[in-house]
Amino acid sequence: MRDNQGRYRNMRVDGARYDYGSRISLNAKRTILVINNNPKDCEALCSILRDEYDMVRVGSGQAALAALRSHAEEISAVILEMNMLGMDGYMLMDIMKGDHFLSAIPVVATTSEEDEVEEIRCLESGASDFLTRPYNPEVVKHRIASIIRLRESAAMLNMLKYDYLTGLYSRDFFYRKVVMTLERYPDKEFDIICSDVEKFKMINERYGILRGDELLCYLAERYRKRLRETEVCGRIGGDVFAFLVEHRKDYNEQQFARDVEQGFQDAPVLKPIIKFGVYERVDRMLPVSGMCDRAMLALGKIKNHYGKYVAVYDDSMRLSLLREQRILDEMEMALKKKQFQVYYQPKHDTKNGSVSGAEALVRWIHPELGFMSPGEFIPLFEKNGFITELDLYVWEDVCRTMASWKERGLPEISVSVNLSRVDFSKPQLAQKIQGVADQYQIPHELLHLEVTESAYTENAQQIIHVVDELRKMGFKIEMDDFGAGYSSLNMLNELSIDVLKLDMRFVQNRSFTRNKSILRFIINLSKWMNLLTVAEGAETKEQVDELRSLGCDYVQGYYFAKPMPGDKFEAYLSQG
Repeated sequence: MRDNQGRYRNMRVDGARYDYGSRISLNAKRTILVINNNPKDCEALCSILRDEYDMVRVGSGQAALAALRSHAEEISAVILEMNMLGMDGYMLMDIMKGDHFLSAIPVVATTSEEDEVEEIRCLESGASDFLTRPYNPEVVKHRIASIIRLRESAAMLNMLKYDYLTGLYSRDFFYRKVVMTLERYPDKEFDIICSDVEKFKMINERYGILRGDELLCYLAERYRKRLRETEVCGRIGGDVFAFLVEHRKDYNEQQFARDVEQGFQDAPVLKPIIKFGVYERVDRMLPVSGMCDRAMLALGKIKNHYGKYVAVYDDSMRLSLLREQRILDEMEMALKKKQFQVYYQPKHDTKNGSVSGAEALVRWIHPELGFMSPGEFIPLFEKNGFITELDLYVWEDVCRTMASWKERGLPEISVSVNLSRVDFSKPQLAQKIQGVADQYQIPHELLHLEVTESAYTENAQQIIHVVDELRKMGFKIEMDDFGAGYSSLNMLNELSIDVLKLDMRFVQNRSFTRNKSILRFIINLSKWMNLLTVAEGAETKEQVDELRSLGCDYVQGYYFAKPMPGDKFEAYLSQG
């Protein structure tokens, strides 16, 4: 339930309810409710405490109950006379014990004389302490201060123990509770499950933060109801929940899909997608945070994968993550030590078979891990932005090599280099490329710049602007992997390019002969638009002959040569 400021309050926590809407102020006066039908007793207590506390007085159990129910949040302690007419103190305490809110307010009982039996009865009824008449001012002040201090310390502990929004265990206490549970049941096998909401930030953007909070509370309530006595649930991150559950034999995709698609139909948000990562049979030697990391690692494998709801961790995921982290840790040093090398794959003219150009491809020759494919490190560098540093390194290396070929009288050929989608977000991209080419006196038309089709679909206007700049400077633009994703005639119309590179899957597909009609259409369209065509991935003479017959201008692929280091490519180029 929400209060009028939109804050969530009155959340259930393990059968109790706590209010997190109010905050404890260290400087504000606490309020004490005195319940006593004897005006003299009331005045005696108030005169002792009013300098340090705000005092509220009522003369009957019924009036006290009304005051408590309407102002429970404001009352720090109750001083209760046990022997009142009508509803006496014992009856009132019984009612308070049955109310989740009121049971959290400490009660100090007052009695007429020191009576050990009466004192024990008061404590058994739920009183936190007791006072006897006549009142000793110092004893009264000390006991009231101690009771309030204990209550506020417990409240602060609860705020640390429980998540303020959902009422589930907080992250740190969830970790502690898991350790306690594993120690309590040494012979049971347990799993850790982590869940999160797909695109939760978009839910907050679309529906508002309050609706997002409602969804989290809704999920927390559903999860709580499913737990067995031995199982634990906590909220360990923004939209991330974690569970310690008894080991299940099979985490069935269909079952999770059914739960997600049908089980959350009454959620505050329309059809939320919940994904789960599972770490089975937890290793009790691991810290709980490590167990959750493994479940989250599994979950990460299915994020943004349509129709996938659950993934189970295996050690290959951890080894893959460690390798990825090593790549990221060593990338800058590798660039300084020139571990990245440029390989060249020749492009052949389909008319006469001569070498007409090459594509520059980067490889990482790691001193310990050996030869590393760009498919392993390029996606990581695109995520963290390091790709812009690597691309600049490649451009400069290519231009330096082309200048060396010219000095030694080798044939002048064009070389195409890649532009990452990340490069286009950097200012002065065209000027940087121009500066590198001019430094080594490379004619601009010999440096071809490859733009991927997918980059265009992500940021069309920015790419159109930069490509126009580059073409005005004389650089040639190649559209790489055409047909790999969202090819459209509109893209060819908007983006000024010179060369169309056909996606290798058109050539390598087993149904290559069935793709001929599509290839023929694309190649004819390219000729009509005055674009050259390059087919990648040709591996057989049959494919090369077919491409030649269809009118494709250039071919590259293993049929002619694999990508090779610069010195070997020079020898290849020398041979014509």
